[in-house]
Amino acid sequence: MTIHLPQGPYEPRTTPLDLAPAGAPLASRTVFSAAHVVADPYADISPDDPAAVDWDATLAFRRHLWSHGLGVAEAMDTAQRGMGLDWAGAAELIRRSAAEAKAVGGRIACGVGTDQLPAGPATLAEVKAAYEEQLTLVEESGAQAILMASRALAAAANGPEDYLETYAHLLRQASEPVVLHWLGPMFDPALEGYWGSSDLDAANGTFLKVIAEHPDKVDGIKISLLDAEREIDVRRRLPGGVRCYTGDDFNYPELIAGDDRGFSHALLGIFDPLGPLAAHAVRVLDTGDVKGFRELLDPTVELSRHLFQAPTRFYKTGVVFLAWLAGHQDHFTMVGGLQSARSLPHLAKAYELADRLGLFPDPELAESRMRALLTVNGGVR
Repeated sequence: MTIHLPQGPYEPRTTPLDLAPAGAPLASRTVFSAAHVVADPYADISPDDPAAVDWDATLAFRRHLWSHGLGVAEAMDTAQRGMGLDWAGAAELIRRSAAEAKAVGGRIACGVGTDQLPAGPATLAEVKAAYEEQLTLVEESGAQAILMASRALAAAANGPEDYLETYAHLLRQASEPVVLHWLGPMFDPALEGYWGSSDLDAANGTFLKVIAEHPDKVDGIKISLLDAEREIDVRRRLPGGVRCYTGDDFNYPELIAGDDRGFSHALLGIFDPLGPLAAHAVRVLDTGDVKGFRELLDPTVELSRHLFQAPTRFYKTGVVFLAWLAGHQDHFTMVGGLQSARSLPHLAKAYELADRLGLFPDPELAESRMRALLTVNGGVR
């Protein structure tokens, strides 16, 4: 039956994409999905109150990702870190998810930042202490640490030397190798000039120097700059044994597939809605079938570029919207009211693109929920 979307009439699919059941562990690539959190829609809170999380639904979604063989990147920006989820909420999320990962044998890495610092200027000593507090919690939970880019460090640092000294200090504290995360200003404008320069070549040099001086403490790097050529250049300059995790939600198929000089692993927000399909594609890649891998993932790029269009930081709205349509949660309410961050036409296009890909396990449910959203938010035309 035709559904009338803002962009025009559309005939929804009647069956989902036919994927083989999850099989052997992913072998050729290490793949993390940066997972979203599910808000509690019945919490009686005001905009100034801490986030109310539906822990059962949030953990259930992580079990869904683990069941397909993906790792979970926890308490990252996809989980609205710094955009509705404060440090107290993130700390609880880390504890609960790490315990769940241990119970089911899932792989987990957790974001370490400085978001417990109060608003306003902070000293470098305060930035280091905040990082250390979060690093301790993550390591004590049994999860791998991801050293996230810090707004406070971006504001406090006077140049590359401050970044080199801060990261050297933190890597000396880490008991196990960590993942370093370079998040570009398209994801968070407060991170403009990270690594001490707005010139990306200069920033690259600082970033690579941190790794070169501490290769035994760096498992890998995650680059989220939406610049495939820059990622490939950095990837080729990494010390042996240090992984490159793509965070490029525009160019991930080609970066994961790689070339005769290497490839990227993955730590991606788009693998939240693409979880089962992404895992299936990597298993195809595990057999050496690059063409089959690209045939599965290339068609998903249009959806990803739509979700991550500027202002890119609001991609979480589309991610949670698709989780609701797919039946992973019973509502489209977000932490901090962020469900209002994208327009009705944007969401309707996301529905159409996801449905064309066959991402919804129950296309009829997705269609019904899309119709309800159109009725409530757009009226009947």
